[in-house]
Amino acid sequence: MDNYLDLLKLILPEFLINHFYLVKNTKNGEVMHLYFEERNIPPKEQVSKVLIAHGFHKEVTIQDFPLRGNTVYLHIKRRRWLDKTTKEVIQRDWNLVAQGTRMTTEFAAFLKEISQ
Repeated sequence: MDNYLDLLKLILPEFLINHFYLVKNTKNGEVMHLYFEERNIPPKEQVSKVLIAHGFHKEVTIQDFPLRGNTVYLHIKRRRWLDKTTKEVIQRDWNLVAQGTRMTTEFAAFLKEISQ
């Protein structure tokens, strides 16, 4: 399995592999769909809070670079958590993630835009 992860990191943004699970993939002709769900690992900046998984945001679809002549769509479901004490809904701050990874600024801006 680690060999596959290393290969995926060469093809897809590394942060995507680090923060999301690839849960499904389909291919229809020359169109490939990759489905990702955010891992259930609460944001580091929220470590002092008691958080429980609270479902996902609506799935977003973005077109990625073609692979071997195939059009590639990434379907991404971002997770949210519930603070047990305050009942506040928490989500990852993708601007903070962008500072610590090789995620492109454009993709970080995209994730920030869809989180509002």
